This record gives sequence, C-alpha cells and structure tokens, in this order.
Amino acid sequence: MQTRRQTLSLALGAVAAPSVVRAQSGSAWRPTRPVRLVVPFAPGGSNDIVGRIVAEAAGQALGQSIVIENRAGAGSMIGAEHVARAAPDGYTLLINSAHSTVPAIVARVPYRTVEDFAGVAVAGFSPYVLCANPQLPVESAQQLVALLKANPGRYNMATAGIGSGVHVGAELFRSITKVEVELVHYRGGGPSVAALVANESQFGTPTMASSLGQVRGGGVRALAVLAEQRTPALPNVPSAPEAGLPGLVVEEFFPILAPAATPAPVVAALGAAFRGAIQQSAARLSELAGVVPRAGFETSEQVMKVVRDGVEQYTSILRAAGVQPT
Repeated sequence: MQTRRQTLSLALGAVAAPSVVRAQSGSAWRPTRPVRLVVPFAPGGSNDIVGRIVAEAAGQALGQSIVIENRAGAGSMIGAEHVARAAPDGYTLLINSAHSTVPAIVARVPYRTVEDFAGVAVAGFSPYVLCANPQLPVESAQQLVALLKANPGRYNMATAGIGSGVHVGAELFRSITKVEVELVHYRGGGPSVAALVANESQFGTPTMASSLGQVRGGGVRALAVLAEQRTPALPNVPSAPEAGLPGLVVEEFFPILAPAATPAPVVAALGAAFRGAIQQSAARLSELAGVVPRAGFETSEQVMKVVRDGVEQYTSILRAAGVQPT
C-alpha cells in the first residue's frame, strides 16, 4: 500500500517529505472520508491559493482527499461561523487569514474568535501590497498619495470585504495618508484584484498571494510591499519605509482551525499532517503566494496564541488609527 502511494506521488511530482510520512504512520486517528477545508472567500484569493497548495500534501499524509469549499461573504464570517457550528469530528476545517482582523473591525461577530476554535496549524505569513491600476498616472506610493490628495473622493480603493485584512490595510492607509477615498468591499481577494485589473477600483492593498500573478504579469502595478523589508517574491518593489510610508506595515497569516470541541487526538493528527504538508510545500508557497512558513506552531495552543495575539495587534493598530468597529 505504501509503495503504491509513493508511486502515485512520484507520478504527480509531489513526493511526501519525511515529516509527512511520519505524520502518516505516527498518529492514531485517520479520516475515513474526504475532509472539507472551508475557505471563507471567493476563489482566487490568498486563502484559496494557500489552502489548495497545502491541502494536496496534507491529504496524501492523511490518506484522504481534502476538498476546498469556498463559502464567501461578510468578510469571512459566513464561512467561519459555519466551521464553528460544524460537527467537531475532524472533517470540517477552516483556513482564514482574516480570522484575527474581523473582531478588530466588526462590532458583532456571530462566533467567538478564539473560544469556538481549536488550532491545527499556521500555513505561513505574508505582507500586503499597495497596488494600483496601470492606467493610474503614478509610479510610486508618494505619487499616489499626491494624486489622491489633489482629487479627494474621486478614486475607489478595493478591499476583500468588511473585516478582511485587506480592509485593515485600507483603513490604515487612509489614516496615515489622510486621503479621502471611497472603499469598495468585494467578496474576497480574487474579486478585489480583478476589480483593480479592470479599473473598477483604482488602487488597494491586496494580499500578496492574490495579487502576485497580476503584478508579475503587468495587470496591476505594485508600489510598495507593506513590510519593514523587501520580500524575495517581489525584490524590486520597495518596502513601506522605503516608499515613504513607514507606518503602513501589515502582514497576514493563515491559521488552519477546527471546531473547538474536536477531540485532541484528531487535532493532533490533523496538525501533524498539515505541518508536514506546509514544510513540504514551502517552496511553492513562497513562489506562488509570497507566503513564508515559520516554526513555533507545533501545538494547538501555539496556533491559538497567534490568533489571540493577532486580534490584539490588529485592534491596537486600528484604534491608534482612529478606526472603531462598526
């Protein structure tokens, strides 16, 4: 059985890393049917891209396919609530980079961000990108700010939905630059980037994963990476401090979560499979999504700590910017 699986993996060009194999043989619980990984945004966004990359290898480790299910709406709250209320049996999971931003910007969240979930893994971290439609007559972040100040209320800024990390980046941009722009909330990162390409919205702060292909292909122009330093995925794009916006530093991370009452052995087995898959997929995550895995999330408690810390960090950022939840 193992030889057959290895042969199939070789045929697909995805040989399991040693950590994945260990996860396959060392955990007691195994799914007996496909596992659903809920992406609470439309296809084409960062969670969809990252989820599909890690789901393939994690499914190989578990011996069952992991099926991506897109449940978009309400800035990720529809999909997140669905998982929070799902049977805690290991067959319904969530990947949601907006999980910690939602309570920082939305007053009434229909679930408890920390208490209603159990941590499985963290797929990695990635900065946002300040992007503009190529037709906009700007070549730098400072030129964009000057254009917006000279034309208050004229231009639209795209977000991935109310409460999304992209929304947080947009609010921080408005607070730091003091520009007057109209925020347009789309149903995920993919649709928001499509709007930038179509010039339906003229600029935004999309995730790197959702915008990387369009940046490389010329569909949108990257003006700054919202990080302290440049990123290897876009080495020619200045960091936020280099672009003259030192306070505009925002990154997303991708927690993979299960319903809170999921038994510990099930969470442990899922965590081992996903951690091995993330390690195995590190090169693809970096190349295709600009996402960099980090160590230190080996337990469910460590995953939930980064979620809890994220809520505090994003809340602090927005309150300092004068943004209150609505």
